[in-house]
Amino acid sequence: MAYESTAAKKPVNLSVNSDLLRQAKELKVNVSQVLEVALASQVKRLREAQWLEDNKAAIEAYNQHVEENGLPFEAVRQRLWKGLSKPDTP
Repeated sequence: MAYESTAAKKPVNLSVNSDLLRQAKELKVNVSQVLEVALASQVKRLREAQWLEDNKAAIEAYNQHVEENGLPFEAVRQRLWKGLSKPDTP
C-alpha cells in the first residue's frame, strides 16, 4: 500500500543526534524530506513482511499443490509452444 504523497504535512517533535543534525544543517540537508523518504521505505518493507506473514499458509498450500499437481495450464502451454515451434509447411 503506497502512501498519499499529496497529503497534508503534520509537524512532529523528534529526538535526533545533535551532531548528526548539525552536520545535516551545515550541508543544507532537507531533514523532513530525508525522513519522509526513509519512513516511506520502512513502512513499505514492514507492510511487505506483514503481507508475507499473513499469507504464509496460503502460499505454502499453493506451492504444495503445484508440487503435487504441476503448474496450472502447463499441458496447454506445452501444446501451444509445440504448435508455435513447428516449421511452416508449404
